Amino acid sequence: MWNKDLKKIILLVFLLGFQTLVFGQSKKVQLPANWFNLDLVESGYFGISTEKAYREILKDKKPKEKIIVAVIDGGVDIQHEDLKDVLWTNKKEIPGNGIDDDGNGYIDDVHGWNFIGSKKGNLQFDNLELVRLLRIYTPKYQSTTNLTPLDSAQKEEYRLYKKMVGDFGKKYEDASKTFPVLIAIKKVMDSVAKINNKPVASLEDIDKYVPDNEDEEYVKTIIKKGTKEEGTIEKFYKSIKDGYDQYDAMLKYNLNPKYDPRAELVGDDYANANQRNYGNNDVKGPDAMHGTHVAGIIGANRNNSLGISGVANNVEIMAIRVVPTGDERDKDVANGIRYAVDNGAKVVNMSFGKAYKWDKKVVDEAIKYAESKGVLLVHAAGNDNQNNDIEENFPNKYFDSKEAEAYKEAHKKPFKPDFTPPRPINQNGMGMRPPLERNSIIKPAPLDSAKYSLPHASNWIEVGASAYKDDDNLKADFSNYGKYNVDVFAPGFLINSTVPEGKYEELDGTSMASPVVAGLSALILSYYPHLKPDQVREIIMKSVSKVNHKIKYKNEKDETVKVLFSDICVSGGVVNAYQALKLAESYK
Repeated sequence: MWNKDLKKIILLVFLLGFQTLVFGQSKKVQLPANWFNLDLVESGYFGISTEKAYREILKDKKPKEKIIVAVIDGGVDIQHEDLKDVLWTNKKEIPGNGIDDDGNGYIDDVHGWNFIGSKKGNLQFDNLELVRLLRIYTPKYQSTTNLTPLDSAQKEEYRLYKKMVGDFGKKYEDASKTFPVLIAIKKVMDSVAKINNKPVASLEDIDKYVPDNEDEEYVKTIIKKGTKEEGTIEKFYKSIKDGYDQYDAMLKYNLNPKYDPRAELVGDDYANANQRNYGNNDVKGPDAMHGTHVAGIIGANRNNSLGISGVANNVEIMAIRVVPTGDERDKDVANGIRYAVDNGAKVVNMSFGKAYKWDKKVVDEAIKYAESKGVLLVHAAGNDNQNNDIEENFPNKYFDSKEAEAYKEAHKKPFKPDFTPPRPINQNGMGMRPPLERNSIIKPAPLDSAKYSLPHASNWIEVGASAYKDDDNLKADFSNYGKYNVDVFAPGFLINSTVPEGKYEELDGTSMASPVVAGLSALILSYYPHLKPDQVREIIMKSVSKVNHKIKYKNEKDETVKVLFSDICVSGGVVNAYQALKLAESYK
């Protein structure tokens, strides 16, 4: 039997989940498979008018250049029917001969490179950056108190350490409480399905099921409510299974300080940030769901009458694997960017992010390298409904510069920990949008817009996620936002795209919104290849479909507020391909 606290937890978890679903736009809809490419006026869906642009602007025009778009992600299924004809191929490399034919340091990199693997296999799971940092700082500061003599650098590290201890405690507590709930729900649904010899039990099967105890009665209630909110029991079961997998990985790997297979499975000299040549050529890896979905949004074949149509019609997808289930490492991100630039990519999509940094300098240098070579970087804003003007989100466009250091020193505030982590349960340890993750409550902080003028990259677009209906829930409920730091919004809710083994699936996240903008960037460049990254960025931001009504969302104080769209992003709108291509014509 569950204890009383667990019963309260189960009700709280799913009550919060249902409130979020009700607050956002409904999932109980059958959307056109390509709704993100449709025009709002023509279809009623707030897409980016891609099809209208092809029909009215590009009909009699031929693209001038094929644009390589690098997908830096968790892997891409290069055999997918909708992607295999739009892949970047390194023509200087002879496939499978075990020789670095082109001399670029990467053997048999035919369609890209995997920086988190080796001859021994592939890294699938990794820690959160938070845990990797705690592994370093805990021996130094776990016995430190506010009375311990520290120099200025140590004080800064100690403040960071206390923050990380609090954040770790919150994440561990959430996972420890939520995972048993998911286990219980999945167990009942799997049992009923097995009894009825079905892959997924029907709602009628659940109704007929006689629970063994009061706890299972709770589960039955949740299954019914969840099915109602998700639209079908199949969708609800998938949410439960995805949540189960996520929290299982969270506790076993992401939050487990004893888990660190990097040396065995990658085998690089991790301390050497300048090391470039490591990894293998398996660009699919063990879990290519996320990256394959991203790739399809950008450039799924528009001419084969299969599946979906990507945004861009004259692209080549370069697959670069750096993201595990867990947090990506700065060294790998930097090398992924450099590989993309050196092998001809003009646009790089980065649908990932984390709350902590380790070696921001090496990432900054790679971003500057891309900037110097005329490569545009498109990045997902994140899925925590957080204000990116206040909370850190890495990587980002701001450089660790002297000016930034001076600003930080001038605005330094004492940190007071407000959370004591619970004792771990049963063990000593430990962006796609988590299906059941609750929005974190963010402490309010005053905004100082001066910091947004600090040195930063000009070749960077930060993307939030919008939903399908033009109403006050247009901002996807999970999407991060920021008046100064999120540039544009793009469709990122119920997006249908390619997934491994020739399948298609709807996913949510700013991870889906970012490739919409990356695809649009490539579309513009394929017809106007003379444009520089800052010009493409300017065109996309100036040509958005302005949202002139107020939208609602939960702010950093956890209050439901109504604001103008221009209060949650720089441009005040959703990207629009038709208007962007019209504007691009005027740039000489």
